[in-house]
Amino acid sequence: MSGPLEIAPVDRGSHPRRRSSRDLVAVSPLKDWTCSGCGAESGDLLVMRDEGPNCLSCGDMDHLVFLGSGDAPLTRRARKHSGLSAVAVCLNSERRRYERQGVLVEQDALEQAEAECLADEDLRARRREREQERRAGEDVEFQHKLAAEILRLFPDCPPDRAQAIAVHTGRRGSGRVGRTAAGRALDREAVTLAVVAAVRHADTTYDDLLMSGVDRDEARWRIEAQVEEIVERWREPTA
Repeated sequence: MSGPLEIAPVDRGSHPRRRSSRDLVAVSPLKDWTCSGCGAESGDLLVMRDEGPNCLSCGDMDHLVFLGSGDAPLTRRARKHSGLSAVAVCLNSERRRYERQGVLVEQDALEQAEAECLADEDLRARRREREQERRAGEDVEFQHKLAAEILRLFPDCPPDRAQAIAVHTGRRGSGRVGRTAAGRALDREAVTLAVVAAVRHADTTYDDLLMSGVDRDEARWRIEAQVEEIVERWREPTA
């Protein structure tokens, strides 16, 4: 390791050999030292044994690589994938406690963890892009008016469904009925078509029929009565 190591606190008063029953611990020494196993002089990290400090080679950790603190998801994944890992700590003389510097993990585990974190970042970036596109496509004022018109024509339609239909139908560039001239004018037939389409997809087996290979016209015929029943129920206000 070269350069300064990032420091993060561990439990107050912890001892480097007793921090956790599950953690192996490597110590970054403050002074020169000699390995009690092979006699090697100093080194960036040591492992404490009953007979004295051991170098990573004598401590069977020389195949591990150091991952500094600061990226919790990367550290968590690297440790999960690593068959052997250790916490690297250093004594803070002023605070009289050992503080975490990072972890030692297997190289393959670190590479796998890095790949997973990169995939997560790519996924988050795509989600941000889709969200930006969604917001850019929204016409909030029109969607509000469309939702109100849906509730006027279909007073028993649940308000959240009316809003969802308005958002879905009234999005810019969607090509849906809400974006037609009639839809923009809140024409009764256009609004009804939007509600019918929403019911068809959300409240019937229409999509399943299409996915199973049923012809579009045949699928619509099969679920027509169900759609009409729901639409008519929404059309009549509850007494």
